[in-house]
This record gives sequence, C-alpha cells and structure tokens, in this order.
Amino acid sequence: MLRTATLFLLLAVLGLGQRATAQLLQSRPAFTRADSLRGTLTPLRTCYDINYYHLDVKLDIAKRFISGSNLFRFTATQDFSRLQFDLFANLTVEKVVYKGQSLPFTREANAVFVTFAQPIRKGSRDEFTVFYSGKPRVAERAPWDGGLVFATDANGKPWVATACQGLGASVWWPTKDHQADEVDSMLISVTVPKGLKDVSNGRLRRVTPVQGGFSRFDWAVRNPINNYDVALNVGDYTSFADSYAGEKGPLTLQYWVLTENLAKAKTHFAANVKPMLKSLEHWFGPYPFYEDGYKLVDAPHLGMEHQSAVAYGNKYQNGYLGQDRSATGWGMKWDFIIIHESGHEWFGNNITSKDIADMWIHEAFTTYSEALFTESQFGKRAGQEYIHGQRRNIQNDAPIIGPYGVNTEGSGDMYDKGTNVLNMVRTIINDDEKWRQMLRGLGQTFYHQTVTTAQIVGYLNQQSGKDLTKVFDQYLRYPTIPTLEIRQEAGQLQARWVASVPGFNMPVRVRVKGGQYSFIQPSSQFQPIELPGATTANLEVDTFNYYIGVLVD
Repeated sequence: MLRTATLFLLLAVLGLGQRATAQLLQSRPAFTRADSLRGTLTPLRTCYDINYYHLDVKLDIAKRFISGSNLFRFTATQDFSRLQFDLFANLTVEKVVYKGQSLPFTREANAVFVTFAQPIRKGSRDEFTVFYSGKPRVAERAPWDGGLVFATDANGKPWVATACQGLGASVWWPTKDHQADEVDSMLISVTVPKGLKDVSNGRLRRVTPVQGGFSRFDWAVRNPINNYDVALNVGDYTSFADSYAGEKGPLTLQYWVLTENLAKAKTHFAANVKPMLKSLEHWFGPYPFYEDGYKLVDAPHLGMEHQSAVAYGNKYQNGYLGQDRSATGWGMKWDFIIIHESGHEWFGNNITSKDIADMWIHEAFTTYSEALFTESQFGKRAGQEYIHGQRRNIQNDAPIIGPYGVNTEGSGDMYDKGTNVLNMVRTIINDDEKWRQMLRGLGQTFYHQTVTTAQIVGYLNQQSGKDLTKVFDQYLRYPTIPTLEIRQEAGQLQARWVASVPGFNMPVRVRVKGGQYSFIQPSSQFQPIELPGATTANLEVDTFNYYIGVLVD
C-alpha cells in the first residue's frame, strides 16, 4: 500500500504526464508527403512482392563513396505498369535496366518511380536492376541515427559499418523500403580494398580477387530478411568458430572481430553467447535462422540486430557500456548488447512489425528477453526485480504505438514500459509454463512473418483464454498508466480503475498484509473487494508486478 505522500506525488506526476502529452500532441509537426512516400503502402508498392535481391556494391573508403547495383526479383500481385522503389535523394540512380533496356524513371523526395513499356501481368515473376552511386549519409551517432559509420581501428586501419533502422535501408542501397515486404532470400556482394574483409548477413559463399587491388565477398542469405537488417561490416577482421547443440541440431557460431580483440573475444563471447542461446531457445523456441547461422561482429558503434550478423560494440564488458539500466545489480552480470541484440533474432527479425509504428513488438519482447535471461541464470525473482528496476527509465511521454503510414515509431517507452506490460500479462495468466508455451507459440505461429499489433494481441487473447485487449490498449495507445482507486464505503472495501480506456477491467492481485495474493477484477465503477479482513489500512496491491498507480481514499 502506498503512503499518502507518495500517492499525492504519484497523482501529480500523472497529471504532469497528461499535460505534457497534450502539449506534445499540439506541437507535433505535420507529416510531409515524403513521410507518406516512405511509410505508406500505396498500390505502386503493393503491386509487386519482392522475392530476391542481389545487392552488388563497391566501397571506396577513402572517398566515402559507394557504387553498384541491386537486382529486384519479384512476383506481380496485380497488373501494373508503374512501381516505386526507394533510394535517398543524395544518391544517384544511374539507370534502371529491364530485359536489357533502360527504363524511364522519375524521383520525388527519396522515392523513385519506374514506368514499364508494357504492363506486368498479375502472377508473373520478373526482375529489373537498379544501378546507382554516390556518397551515402554518414551516421554521426549510430545506431541512433542512420547511415554509414567510417572509423579506424587501434592500428589505424579502416573500419566501416552500416546502421539504418528507422531511417531506412534506402539511405545506402536501392530497395522497397518498407518493413511489410521482406525478401525471401538474398545475395550480398561487397567489394572492398584488398587486406580488408567484409562481413555481411548469412553465410560466406566465396571471396574473389578483383582488378585494381580489391576483393569481393559474396554472402548468401537463405532466410527472409528485412532490409534494415542487411549490413556491411568492413575492417581488419579475423574470425573463429564454434557450434551450439540447439533445438534444431548443431547451430554454427562465427565470431568476426578486429585482430586486436581476438584474445578477449574468445573469453567474453564464450561466457555470454551459449547461455543466451540456451535461455532464449527455452523461452522463445528454436533460433529462427539455423540455415544462415549465428554471427557476432565487432562494430564501430554500440550494436544492432542485423540478422545472423549481430553488430557488437559494447567494449567487451558486462552491463550497458558498463552500467546497469535497471540499477538492481542484475544487469551487471551479463553483456547487455549480446543478450538484447541477439534477442531481436526472435522479435524484430523472425517476427517483424509491418509498420514501424508497431515497433513495440520488436522492443518490448526483446527487452523482456533480458529479464528472461536473468531469470534463467539467477531465478524468477531476479528477473522480476530487473523488470521492476527498469521502471526508472519510463517517461510516460507519448503513446508507445506511433502514427501509421508515415514511418514514425512511438515513444521510447516501448522498451521498459513494454517489458513491464509483458510481465503483467504473465502475472495475469498465472501459469508460467503456459506463458512460456505462448511465447514459443508466437515464434512458431508468426515464423518469418510481418505482423500487426492486432495479430499479436489476438494471439495472446486466444492462447490465454483472456481478453487482454484493453490492457494492451491502455499501455500502448495512451501515455499514462491506470490508477487503482480504493475506498471504504459503509464498512465495505471497494475498488475501481481510473484509466483512459473505456471499461478498463484488468485483473490485479491484492492481499491482506502478510497473506497470499488473490485476484480481483475491478471495472471503471466501484465494486466491492471480496477479501476477508481487508481494510484500507492493511490492503496490499501487487505493485511489484503491476505498473499502476494506487490511490487509497
């Protein structure tokens, strides 16, 4: 039970949150046509379904220049004679080639519109190739902003990487830049100066010397991949390998690190990767990309969930750059970037949101994977303490779900508030094994698919046998948290929810101090609390597992 002073402070904070949100909504800039071109699935984008890419690029590091081509192989979903692909306006489209002929195209913002001389018929499989070049945007604060990172290692050798989630893969290569359409497979060919290596997604097929002092690295991706996951990592890399006896058999592990980091990588990665895989396969099901293997790659930025080639930049230390985001101590017992970014292989890479507005599907479940890993290593209480500690990072500043169709994500609360929501759902279900099977079932049901919030919530409703829609609506679509209001009326203890969602009725655990928790299910109207011996003085609400306000009158 919260004390009175704490209650007044809580209500004041909630009120400030509501006013701040109102100001935020009033000051939000209008979205532009460029935002809609990037974020909306118009008929010019849905008319073709991408099946295969061959991205073939050459990197001139000294000039920070990229050139090359991308082959689009697709299936027509309807008759069409015009389509859209995407490439940032600072990069030059040199030509678009179809059946040996150059096609006419126009550009608007970062969208490119191609016109075919004859209609492409529904159901036909076809292809065209885009040739391009230019100086791609340089990311100054990767991975939080997008582009290419140009750095040097401790020996002064070039070290280059990509990071483009949110901003879009079209910041450095031509693609249909929308999360809803994942290519089925891909070949990534990267030509770099001799003496350097490129590490990209999938498996290395071959290395070929190229005239002029270059080498070409061909990487084959056999699984569907989202375009923001497609990566190049160029540097003075060396590698070592291992394998993990996983649920689907041996999983190949490859570690690509700068030569200077080899010794510490062998120790540090061994301490984190296999325990991570054991834990997350237990909770989420088999690693989703056995055909492409698992790689961890030294990166000149903090980290990113590049599918089957996870970017690592946490400086070989536990925590998040040496700090515990939960302030509980549990976060200092493992490497945050290895656990979190690898967790995205299940949520973000295997299960991908169709619209970036639903990116909570990636980040809430992946942040939750940190707690599940903690639980696997140190027990359930430790995992729950870690989640509870993450509340210190929650802002309650805006809805977690962003506006659709304009390539805009919602509040950063999708991480820490999101994981608290999932812990509440687990608490409501009150059956840990059932909850684990539900998590595993998500990976199986939506294997290699793009999804919506409605699909995820609908699945959880169906599997739990409970209607959790209003719970998710409250926490995902509104910035403030619900408050459980308790009063004593004519000797009878009563409770109701004060929430933004009409008819909010989340079950919550309460107990008489020192006793066992039991569930009550208040609504938006005061109802009696059937708990023998309970009074306003001795009633305890499970605020450890529930991220809610409590007001006792």
